Amino acid sequence: MTTRYNVQASESKWQKIWAEKQSFKAVADSSRPKYYVLSMLPYPSGRIHMGHVRNYTLGDVVARLKRAQGFNVLHPMGWDAFGLPAENAARDRKIHPAAWTYDNIKNMRTELQRMGLSIDWSREFATCDVTYYKHQQKLFLDFLKGGFVYRKEAWANWDPVDQTVLANEQVIDGKGWRSGAPVEKRKLSQWFFRITEYADPLLNALSHLKRWPEKVRIMQENWIGKSAGAQLRFELVDRKDSIEVFTTRPDTLFGASFIALSPHHPLAAELAQKDAKLAAFIAECNTAGTSEAVIEAAEKKGYDTGLKTRHVFDENWMLPVYVANFVLMEYGTGAIFGCPAHDQRDLEFAHKYGLDVLPVVLPPDADTTTFKITNEAYIGPGKIYNSGPLDGLTVEEAKIDAIAKIEQCGAGHGVVQYRLRDWCISRQRYWGCPIPIIHCSTCGAVPVPEKDLPVKLPDDVTFEKPGNPLDHHPTWKNAPCPKCNTPARRETDTCDTFVDSSWYFARYCSAHVEDKPLDAEADYWLPVDQYVGGVEHAILHLLYARFFTRAMKATHHVKIEEPFTSLFTQGMIGHECYVATNGEYIYPADVQKNSNGTATRISDGTSVRVTPSEKMSKSKMNVVDPDKIIDGYGADTARLFMLSDSPPERDLEWTDAGVDGAWRYLNRLWRMVADAQIPAQKTPMPPLGEQAEKIRRVTHKTIVDITNAFERFHFNGAVAKVRELSNALDDLDSAKADEAWVLREGLDVLAQLLGPMLPHIAEEMWEKLGHTTMLCDTPWPKADLALLVEDSVTIAVQVNGKLRATITLPRDASRTDAEEAALANENVQRAMAGNPAKKVIVVPNKIVNVVA
Repeated sequence: MTTRYNVQASESKWQKIWAEKQSFKAVADSSRPKYYVLSMLPYPSGRIHMGHVRNYTLGDVVARLKRAQGFNVLHPMGWDAFGLPAENAARDRKIHPAAWTYDNIKNMRTELQRMGLSIDWSREFATCDVTYYKHQQKLFLDFLKGGFVYRKEAWANWDPVDQTVLANEQVIDGKGWRSGAPVEKRKLSQWFFRITEYADPLLNALSHLKRWPEKVRIMQENWIGKSAGAQLRFELVDRKDSIEVFTTRPDTLFGASFIALSPHHPLAAELAQKDAKLAAFIAECNTAGTSEAVIEAAEKKGYDTGLKTRHVFDENWMLPVYVANFVLMEYGTGAIFGCPAHDQRDLEFAHKYGLDVLPVVLPPDADTTTFKITNEAYIGPGKIYNSGPLDGLTVEEAKIDAIAKIEQCGAGHGVVQYRLRDWCISRQRYWGCPIPIIHCSTCGAVPVPEKDLPVKLPDDVTFEKPGNPLDHHPTWKNAPCPKCNTPARRETDTCDTFVDSSWYFARYCSAHVEDKPLDAEADYWLPVDQYVGGVEHAILHLLYARFFTRAMKATHHVKIEEPFTSLFTQGMIGHECYVATNGEYIYPADVQKNSNGTATRISDGTSVRVTPSEKMSKSKMNVVDPDKIIDGYGADTARLFMLSDSPPERDLEWTDAGVDGAWRYLNRLWRMVADAQIPAQKTPMPPLGEQAEKIRRVTHKTIVDITNAFERFHFNGAVAKVRELSNALDDLDSAKADEAWVLREGLDVLAQLLGPMLPHIAEEMWEKLGHTTMLCDTPWPKADLALLVEDSVTIAVQVNGKLRATITLPRDASRTDAEEAALANENVQRAMAGNPAKKVIVVPNKIVNVVA
């Protein structure tokens, strides 16, 4: 009887061998084609989750496939290790962030290594390593010299819980992306990366990223937000100045009924100095959310300043000036003209304050005498009316004409604007990369000399006081000015952690270089050929990395502009949720599923309510511990389930039945090899009978099918094809010499095809089959293309245009043979009803048309 597959022994055995032989260590070799596979680096939270298992399994399949196909593969791993969670843990646990972080890294590294990933661990680093962030400080200084970095006082998103600035992209529905606290507005001196310098190149290059998901390209396009419009001046009445407004809808100027300023507009600040009520209104606005989603949902509020402006087309037409909570200083000029009939926010504002609503765009088929705007603004196409010289034009025509008239009267000009704003990288926290600047009262902001890098974080910090521990440190911030040597102060802001992850992929290429961030090896490996990660990083990480790569090229660190040639975004993993009688969620491990469809709590036998699958989360307790799955079933089982259950770009539902099924298949594979009665390697192929020939064709066709499936990321399709092959091999009779030989070949191919997906059992099968070289060092199997050509074809037969039969003929049968076979078919004869064939048209290998 076959010995049961010992998954724990097998997997630990091969992981040890791979590590000892350094099987996956990457060395640059210009004589070989390279392939750089990268999965997004994890945050060291302490434990891996099923999302990690799926993400890194997908990348590993590609890495192992490309290695077998002869590529020189780089497949590294590291840790996105700076950030607030470590500071919070340090405060709560009374430990140093480094201790918490590195302990988590140790645990997670062990867990990931149990997955059997083909990682080059020699290139591993954490972004909190001083050996990493010293190079990041060098890049910062080079960017500063190159004009990509500047400092200014600006309004910022302030997280009152995390006590730090957030980039616009980190404000989700008006709340901090980590803390969930409502974001406030504060004016601070901060450091910025000039990402807007590359707005057009970043936008235009999206069309060339053919191997990126369309949804990601659209998200980036919308975030950059290029829009054409007009910049115009509304002259203030009784003042000598004007209000600058940018608009993408100059066609609706004749529908204007008010001007609105951002609470942070300079004019609003000026007026607030003498108006306490306005100052209070602005303070109220500063506590509200800043994202577009929150602004859309919030009540539109304003404050009438008492000022009025003249309309750009009519100096006798006066528009009231408000300060409004829905106007953002970050976009356009921080001021708008309100056209309530054709903008929903403007309409809500006008209704609240009793302002005019004059429609100036008439929808198709609408009547000028009856068309009205009530509770919904009209934003569709149509003809302009109520607009004097613009009447009768289409919306697009009116935009062009309006801009021309604005320029003619000297009130403004046509411009292109972007939604994208420069990237604020200043963060008021300890656990981040120190910004290498020293502030001198005489010399200003002075870069730290390169010879003095790295600027290291102090170890002796405390987290009892709110705010930035670096500000509270008694000595660290004190430093002499590099220019005049007088006492000065270090910059206490640290870098946004998205800076750390904007170039890590490049550092992997030169991970062993100490004296500079990157060297010539980066030119060999870059760009990343296949990047794998979540779609939630479409803007935050991916856009920043694209900018960073361009800045690194401009400062002569890399030669490329786009960091990631191909991008794959995997779906989420879901699981049923279990709710106890008291309403609390329960972990799946404490739930017994009963045969009658009910569920009970294992600990006390009480009834459990089962709710539909949701994304795995600790809050819903519907998480499955990867360690327990690997302990019980092995890493290959988890990998197989991840790959086979659904297309990897879709969400996956974790089920116990699916895992059990994967485990059973692994044992079936082991039995196939262990019980096989097959000839030794390199035994000459005997003459093949019909069955042997048929199954051999299946084997070679499967090689092609699975290779194609892998290339398209159709991993569930590849698993299905592997199962079909194993089923076909089961039909062979090893007592027959020809079928035993085909079984031998088929099992070899089966092990090779399984290698990228199930590396442990595939190696075990390969060794059991008598091979002395390791499977991971074995080339990918090549299909005999001659075996892919079918000897026979199925041909459709139509009678008077209707399908009546199918016939099987030798491939490339003569027209005469095809015609005779078609006319001899009983169904065809019945359809002809005894009538002679007037005409027979034969399309070789495809169809026979009979006209009777």
